[in-house]
Amino acid sequence: MSNEIEIGRGKRARRVYTFDEIGIVPTRRTRDPELVSTAWSIDAFQFEIPVLGAPMDSVMSPATAIELGRLGGLGVLNLEGLWTRHEDPEPLLAELAGIRDEVAAVKRMRELYAAPIRPELIRARLGEIREAGVTVAGALSPHRTAQFTETVVAAGVDLFVIRGNTVSAEHVAREGRETLNLKEFIYQLDVPVIVGGAATYQSALHLMRTGAAGVLVGFGGGASSTTRATLGIRAPMATAIADVAGARSDYLDESGGRYVHVIADGGLGTSGDLIKAMACGADAVMLGAALAKASDAPGRGWHWGQEAHHEDLPRGRRMAVEAVAPLAEIVNGPAHVADGSANLVGALRRAMATTGYSELKSFQRIGIVYAER
Repeated sequence: MSNEIEIGRGKRARRVYTFDEIGIVPTRRTRDPELVSTAWSIDAFQFEIPVLGAPMDSVMSPATAIELGRLGGLGVLNLEGLWTRHEDPEPLLAELAGIRDEVAAVKRMRELYAAPIRPELIRARLGEIREAGVTVAGALSPHRTAQFTETVVAAGVDLFVIRGNTVSAEHVAREGRETLNLKEFIYQLDVPVIVGGAATYQSALHLMRTGAAGVLVGFGGGASSTTRATLGIRAPMATAIADVAGARSDYLDESGGRYVHVIADGGLGTSGDLIKAMACGADAVMLGAALAKASDAPGRGWHWGQEAHHEDLPRGRRMAVEAVAPLAEIVNGPAHVADGSANLVGALRRAMATTGYSELKSFQRIGIVYAER
């Protein structure tokens, strides 16, 4: 049966699903949460929890990247943010937190982000994370990647992330502008690359063929993004993850056994969303707003992405987030609230135990139901 519906006589649309429309189904077996493993690995790197901190200045600083690493996850530093443009961003982050008027805040953000990216600060920030003894990851947007890759790799990054609203294996640029050939670029690098976002089977398959170690799923779906309103682009995450997981399976056969990790990125506001993302086929999740709610997050009660201060067409907003608990409690508990905003990994472990699964790979096979709202 086709899942297409008729919008009008000249247009049909595919029916897709959000996290709110699906749920996971218990099986005949349950187990103790202590018997559940949430560990995963990508390339040669092992992690105790499937959580990546999004490369956003309100979420990840060198200090929070180190803390998340110690908690068993992976913090990804924004290499185009305030930490690589200014010697001491702390007073600037405090200043932004004190500006309540949105227009004034965007104006000041544009001034602060207009400062040039300094290679020596990239080296210093990544070096700080490395000295702490955790896995080092940094992110650049596609149009900055060629410019700063040499600096990033020389600084000793373990995992390199190329992250944009939409990243494709084939980008057509205007005359005179050099394009990033992802396949050639990844082939020449000595470090594994995670790239995205992608939200369709075909786009993800193309990214997997470039040699990427992981693909980020989703664009325009995060809490601070207004891409849906400004550009009309929307990718409901339950379907997007399942589609990209399908591409992963087909590419595994096509490549003769090469496994590309699927990382859900955006639209993951609660522990329930995280759990459903894994059930739809994600190997890990990249969290923004959920971690910005930490009382020790650099945003100090605010959350924003790069698109919020775009000079031509802002596609995001600076949003207020209520501090829930320290980062350690948000990630690993114990939770003192019952709304799914704390002890994210504990909730995942409990859901896996309740439905009878002991490992993340097997949990991807769990049954899912659709409940029309």
